[in-house]
Amino acid sequence: MNLKEFANRLALSQTTVSRALSGYPEVKQATRERVLKAALEYGYRPNTSALGLATGRVGAIGIVLKGGGEFGPHTSEFMGGLGGRLQQEEIDILVSTVDSPEAELATYRRLAASKRVDAVILHSPFIDDPRIALLNSLRLPFIVHGRTYCDGSFGWLDIDNFGAVRQSTSHLLDLGHRRIALLNGYRGRIFAEHRQDGYQTALSDRGVTIDPALCGHGEFTDEMGYRLMQGLLKLKDRPTAVIAGSMMSALGAMRAIRIAGLTVGEDISLIAHDDVFPYISPDHLSPALSTTRSSIRAAGARIGEMVLDMLQGTPAENLREVWPVELVIRNSTAAVKNL
Repeated sequence: MNLKEFANRLALSQTTVSRALSGYPEVKQATRERVLKAALEYGYRPNTSALGLATGRVGAIGIVLKGGGEFGPHTSEFMGGLGGRLQQEEIDILVSTVDSPEAELATYRRLAASKRVDAVILHSPFIDDPRIALLNSLRLPFIVHGRTYCDGSFGWLDIDNFGAVRQSTSHLLDLGHRRIALLNGYRGRIFAEHRQDGYQTALSDRGVTIDPALCGHGEFTDEMGYRLMQGLLKLKDRPTAVIAGSMMSALGAMRAIRIAGLTVGEDISLIAHDDVFPYISPDHLSPALSTTRSSIRAAGARIGEMVLDMLQGTPAENLREVWPVELVIRNSTAAVKNL
């Protein structure tokens, strides 16, 4: 049964049927329920091309990733949550890979011109992000994974990065630590700036002088955590505690600490930002790792939901959320030695 035949059976227009199946808010609830019930009764599944002609949608969401650095466990978890939610509505994800900022901007222009996606998801925004200005000018709908203060009408989802690192730093200060290191993301990314601000605010509130030598930046990988931790351990006055920006960098830091003949939780306290990976449990590490817990898979699913809401007409100002982050204390943090 095609769309025309299905609509004729219901004595409705093809456009009304398509909009009812796509969840458009202007379709009356009684009509939507009638169409959905009939679709189940007749076993009707809309043809994507026909649905696109009737609704102006193509049934795909775009996301652009840069090089190999953005293909890791964080990305796979996010895409798992996003894909799972969009699959429920039979919406596909179009993934493009690029190797430079210029190529990324060109890809957005191509997606807008070809009309191959209904919207895109922008991730890891910068303080002054040219991608947002471009997408606004192209009138290509988008949702941002991360907070941004750029002008324009768009939705975003972020976690409280400032509060998470401020809370972690304050906890370590409560334990007597004053030499606290931060393994952060690259400067210029808004999430990394918020984490840096949380760290510095907590230290300043306690009158602790901020030492730039204790702050490292890079990709959230095991290798980055290992190399940065090695450098910190070579300092004349090494840190007694470390905050790692991800579980991956925390694993590298733990490896460097062990190789140096030191013990996590005794010689050096460690807190990681944990994205709730199904294959790495902080409870099963030795020692069990203290974390600020936040699920990136749940964030992906929620952003998928927000994209659907946006395409159905929800105003952008109603699609802005900041999720709190929970600090979970385990065995990797302890009072500083020789107080």
